[in-house]
Amino acid sequence: MIRYVDDITAEEYMNLRKMVGWVQFPLEEAQACIDNAYMVMCVRDDEKAIGVVRLLWDGGYIAFLSDVIVDPEYQGQGIGRKLVESCIERLKGDMKPGYKVKLTLNSAKGKEPFYEKFGFRVRPNEDAGPAMDQWFIADEF
Repeated sequence: MIRYVDDITAEEYMNLRKMVGWVQFPLEEAQACIDNAYMVMCVRDDEKAIGVVRLLWDGGYIAFLSDVIVDPEYQGQGIGRKLVESCIERLKGDMKPGYKVKLTLNSAKGKEPFYEKFGFRVRPNEDAGPAMDQWFIADEF
């Protein structure tokens, strides 16, 4: 039975990241990702974690949709759609009157069409340049 819940362990979170080939990091850091998110939603098939999403927002004008992950065996069943919709609904529901919030994300390569269905626009576009990022690794300092 598929359930959408608000809890996930650091181990489950890192296992989902591993399933889709994403960067691994210490469990302590993973726990901080979970604890400090504005919203976390986990998808479970019985007790097995099969999906996750995190919404980061400090109450200001920028929010960040992060870690939309669905176990490859469960992709194509609408789980990712439900995760993204839940974050958008929560964000809109928690905005105060008059607020304007820009929800941003970094799409995995090739997944842009999935996010376009929700109204996200690929960058660069007429309003904004390309997104940029960089990893910092503590052992390198």
